[in-house]
Amino acid sequence: MLTLQDAKNRFSAVVDAALAGRPQEVSRRGKPAVVVVSAEEYHRLVRAAQARRESFADHLMAFPGDELPRSEVAPRNVTF
Repeated sequence: MLTLQDAKNRFSAVVDAALAGRPQEVSRRGKPAVVVVSAEEYHRLVRAAQARRESFADHLMAFPGDELPRSEVAPRNVTF
């Protein structure tokens, strides 16, 4: 892992390594901060994440709660 200062001083080498398929981890104040990856790898990761993502409605429908009949879960006539 590179420090932020090392990454600044060797930015061309950091980019070259990322382009060669070796992600470069950079720390700031002793803690992991960022990872430099090629644009191609970044877009591949985004596409893969989007392909696995379900819709918000599917996410809500998968929420636990099947043990109650829908009539007990559905809101009743509520007036404000």
